Amino acid sequence: MKFLDQVKIFIKAGDGGSGSPSFRREKFIEFGGPDGGDGGKGGSIILTSERNLNTLIDYRYQQHFKAERGEDGKGKKQTGRGGSNLYLKVPIGSQIFEEDNKTLIFDFQKENEEFTAAIGGKGGLGNTRFKSSTNRAPKKFTKGFKGEEFWIWIQLKTIADIGIIGLPNAGKSSLLASITSATPKIANYKFTTINPNLGVAVYDDKEVTLADIPGLIEGAHKGVGLGIKFLKHIERCKTLLHLIDVNEENLIYSYKQVREELKKYSKSLLKKNELIVFNKIDLINKQELEDKKSKFINKIKKNVLTLSTLDKKSISKLKTKLIKNVS
Repeated sequence: MKFLDQVKIFIKAGDGGSGSPSFRREKFIEFGGPDGGDGGKGGSIILTSERNLNTLIDYRYQQHFKAERGEDGKGKKQTGRGGSNLYLKVPIGSQIFEEDNKTLIFDFQKENEEFTAAIGGKGGLGNTRFKSSTNRAPKKFTKGFKGEEFWIWIQLKTIADIGIIGLPNAGKSSLLASITSATPKIANYKFTTINPNLGVAVYDDKEVTLADIPGLIEGAHKGVGLGIKFLKHIERCKTLLHLIDVNEENLIYSYKQVREELKKYSKSLLKKNELIVFNKIDLINKQELEDKKSKFINKIKKNVLTLSTLDKKSISKLKTKLIKNVS
């Protein structure tokens, strides 16, 4: 399925039905009088959050949505049927913006939240409403009101407990595949991952949602590589898992490079809880690993975990650590 995290759509709530100008015309009734009913209310457009969605691809080929119009009023004081509401499903983490794509009007953070984006028009009044002691046979009635209509933007910010960050080829997709049921594309070249991948890890009956965030290279905050397109998906993560290929020539530089891009995008990202993990330790000997780890800790002053996606024990230890960081 293609990943899509921003769409612009046009929404039109239903117009209200018109009131009826009807008069009673029945046999043996000398004075019929007005009996026109009111028009029905137009349907509204309601956005609702759905857990099983993780992309906005449903809005890729259809950008116009219109709710049902209210029925006109009828004789015998019958009110027209109200138009049905139109429900549009969006993933949890979706933000709704006005047409300027800057003014936030709603933020979906939980499952089954509802937001009425466009309100249906009120129904018009039938001529019965205008009957008075001085006007016994009014012909006046009103038309229904127009429903709201405008363009809106929907932006998706992935909600995950833990965001996996790091330079291309650090092994983020391999890690996600080894601890969850996700099946990301994996290959030995930069930008294998061109969309955020989500996976759920289950450990001791607890669930942790992880997101593989692609393309963090120098200049990403300016749009280099995959650019800032996916940096926004990190903002909602509770913890960042910073994955570093232990075979990199300069581990400290690699670490600082990614941190600098996060800082330039948003300083608040640096305040998030961080787990630093040296990956691919099966490719170097133990002494070299200890030397690199010791040098890194002395410089950065943070604890470091080690991992090989081929070793079930190290994966299990990492899962335990992940659970503790989201409990």
